[in-house]
Amino acid sequence: MNRLVTLFVAGFIALMLLSSTVFVVDQRKFAVVFAFGEMKEVISEPGLHFKLPPPFQNKIELDKRILTLDTPDADRFMTSEKKNVMVDAFVKWRIIDPRLYYISFNGNEASARGRMGQIVKAALNEEITKRTVREVISGERGKVMAAIQLKVVAEAKQIGVQIVDVRLKRVDYDEKINASVYDRMRAERLKVANELRSTGSAESEKLRAAADRKRTETLAAAYREAEQIKGEGDAAASAIYAEAFGKSPEFYKFYRSLEAYRASFKTHGDVLVLDSNSEFFKYFRAPGGASAPAAAPKK
Repeated sequence: MNRLVTLFVAGFIALMLLSSTVFVVDQRKFAVVFAFGEMKEVISEPGLHFKLPPPFQNKIELDKRILTLDTPDADRFMTSEKKNVMVDAFVKWRIIDPRLYYISFNGNEASARGRMGQIVKAALNEEITKRTVREVISGERGKVMAAIQLKVVAEAKQIGVQIVDVRLKRVDYDEKINASVYDRMRAERLKVANELRSTGSAESEKLRAAADRKRTETLAAAYREAEQIKGEGDAAASAIYAEAFGKSPEFYKFYRSLEAYRASFKTHGDVLVLDSNSEFFKYFRAPGGASAPAAAPKK
């Protein structure tokens, strides 16, 4: 019985020693092996590996995947115009030198993120202070990101990190200058609108003047043509009248007198004060227009 207990204890100890000497490295991790606190080996290949049991050797793991550094709040930077802009950026990074990374941060990822945030912020500040608000927001945004990435990559290598990408998520005006920017934009739009309105009014007046001139010319031409036709008609009528009444001059005079009477006595209220012996009443006095006999004197 004692022998079985001894064998069981020995087997258990052997199993514990074996489990403490064998470890598996995940394909997403680096394994760093230490011997009495001193770094001995960095294992990047996945699979089954061996080491001495603690306290002779122990290990830690570091993530080899691409990680994201994304600040929750935007940072304030000053442009070359001494105006503040709010910039929100994110960085894609990964560990490429586990030994240097561990020496720099003692394997603490939070410390690494803090250090890289400082590096990115310094690069952003250096680039943004060289440019105006318009250039940072729209004009040279691509150049800003490229310049920042160059600076960050160079500094990140010194801490065992590779910068995969740097992007500006949001670049916006500070709240204090939003009102002035909106006022300027509104003034520019109003200026353009007024220019378009003035151009439209000028074009409208030009078209209206051209239409009025065309109307006047058309009416003048029509009136001229109408008067010409009327004149020709009057001439033809006069010729016909002359030919017709030339055959009987006395009838012509009688006809014209009737027209004069008709025009003079259109209504019952028309009154003419004339001498009854005047030439106008010639055909009222006697047929043929002869003079009426004088009245006999009273005895």
